[in-house]
Amino acid sequence: MKTYLVGGAVRDQLLGKAVQDRDWVVVGSTAEEMIGLGYAQVGKDFPVFLHPETKEEYALARTERKSGKGYGGFEVYASPDVSLEQDLARRDLTVNAIAMDDSGEIIDPYGGVADLNSLILRHVTDAFSEDPLRVLRVARFKARFHYLGFSIDSKTIALMKEISNSGELIDLASERVWIELNKSLMEFSPSQFFLTLRDCDALQVLFPEVDNLFGVEQRKEYHPEIDTGVHTMMVLEQAAKLQASAEVRFAALVHDLGKADTPQELLPKHIGHEKKSVKRVNQLCTRLKCPKSYHDLAVLVAKHHTQCHQAFSLKAGTVLKLLENVDAFRRPERLMLFLQACKADALGRKGLENQPYDQLQYLLEAYKVSDAISVRPILEEGVSGSEIGVMLKRRRTQAIAVLKSSYLQQD
Repeated sequence: MKTYLVGGAVRDQLLGKAVQDRDWVVVGSTAEEMIGLGYAQVGKDFPVFLHPETKEEYALARTERKSGKGYGGFEVYASPDVSLEQDLARRDLTVNAIAMDDSGEIIDPYGGVADLNSLILRHVTDAFSEDPLRVLRVARFKARFHYLGFSIDSKTIALMKEISNSGELIDLASERVWIELNKSLMEFSPSQFFLTLRDCDALQVLFPEVDNLFGVEQRKEYHPEIDTGVHTMMVLEQAAKLQASAEVRFAALVHDLGKADTPQELLPKHIGHEKKSVKRVNQLCTRLKCPKSYHDLAVLVAKHHTQCHQAFSLKAGTVLKLLENVDAFRRPERLMLFLQACKADALGRKGLENQPYDQLQYLLEAYKVSDAISVRPILEEGVSGSEIGVMLKRRRTQAIAVLKSSYLQQD
């Protein structure tokens, strides 16, 4: 029985990056032996065990054979006679198929170290194309390592295209697609996930609502980059620069989906695209079964981002209505998420990446001054019934009007 550190832990250590999780492969053992040593079995499809002390994952060396469609269509063979090289051969990329023994010696049968040095993401064997999920995984690794200069090998891209055009991506469970999408949103360069999928024909299969944005013209005076797809990728990158949460990044990704539905004769104008975007967001979120928090924020941003940009030209009562629409008074934390997504949208335009976005601070202050006005003084004045809400709204509107006046005076 021998154990080897494998996968991302070895890769990141060789790249000089901090190691987050450590995974191990066990060669020459059985499930019975592992359990006897105190390991707890957790894998159902193949034998994976938790170390009794560290709780790190130890998997028996195994091989896989394609037996059906999709991510789960494999027969797994785990036995003491499976070698380390055989186990590494089933992995997706050479940079993830490097092992290290307990003395620190590197075992690299598929040239992963050379590919790390050459900044190449390359498939291990042609068995790569047996698992359609690997298309998304490679795109995710491109999003993670793009800033270091990594590129995808042309033959790997060709295999990814074959998978995309085979129809197998359709068989991927929506939960698996969402997991990869959600992870990719938090990578260093999240737009590279979608651009890579587009390069290999997978974006139109998995995320057609996003793919349809490319080539859609916008008004140059507002969007010097013109192309809506390009703008969307820029917005996503700005959300990443803001170190925004995954919910905000998702909202940034889908805020303009409705622009793909603008009739050709109306281009480059996109009148009423907000309502169309909400419809597309609902469609995408339902298909992917995305969490409610993501869905709700994405709808709010799609519906109200234009108003947010126009905040200084809105009447005080309209500003209050906007705050109410995003549920700021009950959920102030969501207001900040909404404003972050809107800021990313404003900065995600060619040549405007470093412009100030004073609307964020203005709307935050508008919330604070209006939230400071409570119902209690109104009740003490003897106001009752429906007039309470009317009076509260009136005073909050007045407070926002005073704030707006101070902002105008500063200008």
